[in-house]
Amino acid sequence: MSTRRAGLLIPLSACPSTSSWGIGDVGDVAPAASWLHGAGLRVLQLLPLNEMAPGQQSPYSAISAMAIDPIYISVPDVPEFAAAGGEAALDADTRAELEVVRNSPRIEYGRVRRLKEAALRAAFERFASGDPDRIAALRTFVSEQAWWIEDYALFRAIHAREGERPWTEWAGELQRREPAAIDRARRELMRDVWFYQYLQWLAASQWREARARAAAAGVQLFGDLPFMVDGDSADVWSRQHQFRLDVSVGVPPDAFSATGQDWGMPLYQWDVMAFEDFRWLRERARRSADLYDGYRVDHLVGFYRTYGRPKDGSPAFFSPGDESAQTALGERVLGIFRGAGAEIVAEDLGTVPDFVRASLTRLGIPGFRVFRWERYWHSDGQPFRDPIDYPAVSVATSGTHDTEPLLVWWDRAGADERAKVAALSTVQRVASARGLADVASAGAAAIRDVLLEALFTSGSDLLLLPIQDAFGWRDRINEPATVMDGNWTFRLPWPIDRMDEVPEARETRDRLRAWADEYGR
Repeated sequence: MSTRRAGLLIPLSACPSTSSWGIGDVGDVAPAASWLHGAGLRVLQLLPLNEMAPGQQSPYSAISAMAIDPIYISVPDVPEFAAAGGEAALDADTRAELEVVRNSPRIEYGRVRRLKEAALRAAFERFASGDPDRIAALRTFVSEQAWWIEDYALFRAIHAREGERPWTEWAGELQRREPAAIDRARRELMRDVWFYQYLQWLAASQWREARARAAAAGVQLFGDLPFMVDGDSADVWSRQHQFRLDVSVGVPPDAFSATGQDWGMPLYQWDVMAFEDFRWLRERARRSADLYDGYRVDHLVGFYRTYGRPKDGSPAFFSPGDESAQTALGERVLGIFRGAGAEIVAEDLGTVPDFVRASLTRLGIPGFRVFRWERYWHSDGQPFRDPIDYPAVSVATSGTHDTEPLLVWWDRAGADERAKVAALSTVQRVASARGLADVASAGAAAIRDVLLEALFTSGSDLLLLPIQDAFGWRDRINEPATVMDGNWTFRLPWPIDRMDEVPEARETRDRLRAWADEYGR
């Protein structure tokens, strides 16, 4: 396969189909890949699918670095659910609630989760007294995935029994993972542990099929490896000695926040991890390679130097503290990630020192080139960099899940900024071919097409566009450093399996296909 490709960033949650339960799920990967194939696109970039912490809707707030969130299980495709009569067997109140979440313009996480959990628990009860061949298949899966699923399933069962309280509020013997207490919990919660293993088996089985169908359509699935997991997670609970719970990870002041960000997650004990040969990071890399053709390494700079804020109010600091140690750490971690077999790209945005990007260049790992930020910052007037000059080993994009959509940025851009974009030779050439004399004052559809086509011409081997920008929408996926009900709730205006029936979606598909063909993607 040629390395020169284009694709879309689409949160899986955002693309439900007609059969989904109010949120995009694993069963919706195949119709999404089919639409991308029609658009000449060969990469579907997803946000993390890790199980979110109870009550959370951010895919970056994970209760496990390994488990797929059961909210993404396609309930109609679960054999035990179908055998019980499927949706037709649901009571009237449940069917009414299902219609509400299906018709909601936004994702109703709490309602969707309650509906799916009830259906999956009923399916599990049928499974537990059913086909011995399926029971044997689950046991085989658990045996193969024991390296992560045993701790996860026990943690999840205890967490539920404790009313979803953080593990730091459990009985001391469970916090400390004393062997006698752990053995007792396994016995007492055996059936619940089995239930959580069943959910992961379902998710894995469905994912394997979805990935095969995407591959058959010529579409690679890219995931996203979050920099951290929540402090209240199976990973931190089972590896407490590898983290500093008295320090919170975040970022210093940057373009997103004048005061920086505090993510409330514990700090890596890098010396301990190194002593153990980075086993947990190796396991995360292995898990990601099992699930994806490639993945984005989130918050790359944090793997070189992690910004920690002590909870006692003492000064924030970087770990490690000096540049040589930071370079050595980052390059070792990236070697681990790449060594698992999946392709990796690095999210090198925000406040990133020059030595980190120099390190990426040395390693031949693509970083991101976000059009609005690609400028000659140290030159007079800070002109934009022409996309055709982006390096081949890079990812060109119009934005990320954290940024405002392309047209919102353009709306807010001043006359000087617009003029500098219009002065780019590639933009002038594309605009001239369209008979557009004045890019700086062009209408929304025209500027969308000019800027996107300019990115298709870019020197970057990989082009990834947020789906909002591909369509010219102004909807935002997430606003960083904020907690709002609307964050992460965006969903497409049409079912993903009906896209070819929608004139706007057909027009967008054909436009993307023409650019992909013309520019060899």
